Amino acid sequence: MRLRPLILAVAIACALPAMAQQGTAPDPAGADSENRSRQIPLEEIRYFVSVYNAIREAYVTPVEDKKLMRSALRGLLLDLDPHSVYFDADAAKDFNEDTAGAYEGVGVELQQQPGPVLKIIAPLEGGPAERAGLRSGDIITAIDGQPINDTTGSTPLRGVAGSEVKVTVQRQGRAPFEVSLKRERIQLQSVRSRLLEPGYGYIRISRFQAGTGEEFDQALEALKTQANGRLNGLLIDLRGNPGGLLGPAVKIADDLLDDGLIVSTRGRARNSDIRNHAKPGDLLAGAPVAVLVDAGSASASEVLAAALRDNRRARIIGSRTFGKGSVQSFLPLANGDAVKLTTARYYTPSGRSIQGVGIHPDVILTPENETAPSRYSEASLPGHLQGEEEPESKLAGENAGHVLPGDAPIQAALAELKRLASQNPK
Repeated sequence: MRLRPLILAVAIACALPAMAQQGTAPDPAGADSENRSRQIPLEEIRYFVSVYNAIREAYVTPVEDKKLMRSALRGLLLDLDPHSVYFDADAAKDFNEDTAGAYEGVGVELQQQPGPVLKIIAPLEGGPAERAGLRSGDIITAIDGQPINDTTGSTPLRGVAGSEVKVTVQRQGRAPFEVSLKRERIQLQSVRSRLLEPGYGYIRISRFQAGTGEEFDQALEALKTQANGRLNGLLIDLRGNPGGLLGPAVKIADDLLDDGLIVSTRGRARNSDIRNHAKPGDLLAGAPVAVLVDAGSASASEVLAAALRDNRRARIIGSRTFGKGSVQSFLPLANGDAVKLTTARYYTPSGRSIQGVGIHPDVILTPENETAPSRYSEASLPGHLQGEEEPESKLAGENAGHVLPGDAPIQAALAELKRLASQNPK
């Protein structure tokens, strides 16, 4: 039998644990423990080979080696946490296109879950999915009548601009329904801005991708120009922002801080322990900032919100955030496939991990026509990484926040921003 793919699987599994942390003092006991962690578990591999051979030789229909091995590689990540994923080459290409900011599809941020099904993290602003009324927390169970496939996942939603695709959707409180979507070239403009009133700026960040930091700078300068050179206050809208790249969130926090810790990350790999500090230069010169969040604000959105609040630079307004406090690394493979692996937790400037609990706003908002929270949170995801402050006695998702659509939350946040401005010395 061919052992080369098996060796590849073991190498991926062992690569990151084999890296020692920098600055660790020599410790004989620790060294023995680390050496043991580097050893290849030969006995377990023998079991794997036995099962592999049994499938190849006795399964009712032949299965290609490539398909078997990819299934095994997916299995390595399956029980880790919902954000650790094995991508085939097509899915890896889709992921890279998303972070770059352009692709052809229906404009929706998804997470594959057991079933398998696709859970909507957030429809992208202005895209076909949002215009069709799809919401954060909706579950896609089929694409063009076909159940979601473990191997292809959301890839069938991509396609030539102008073509149509039908999705079957489950939504809490109603029967399953179908939605027809027309694919478009999704040019992901991640930042939009306008003046809400003279002197009060509004910047909407829909996701954090390559170039978001620069888009924010340009939007802020344009608002300042419209306000005759100085803003009385700025509202940053992060509702439904699923996160994305960490770097742009750190840059935007740095833009609004003169000093202080922005975020720190801690993990087992050598390069995962990082502390990001702000450099002098507050682009708003101390003008008050409010940040609007809801249950769909996740990951890098939570990094930005926590950095500004913990440094006493902004007030957080809205509903409890999603609670994703983990960092993923993208590891490309030689065959075009890739692994997205959770490699660290991040910590707010105050030293808290928000994994599983989210950020509780300073000013609480609730939707006008909804009485119960969405139960849409990191804590509700099967197999999620247990948070350090996550109450084990709570039901999954019990502390979830609300999704806050529409303009009413903006007006409520603007009122709070004006109150802050009235207390701000000119």
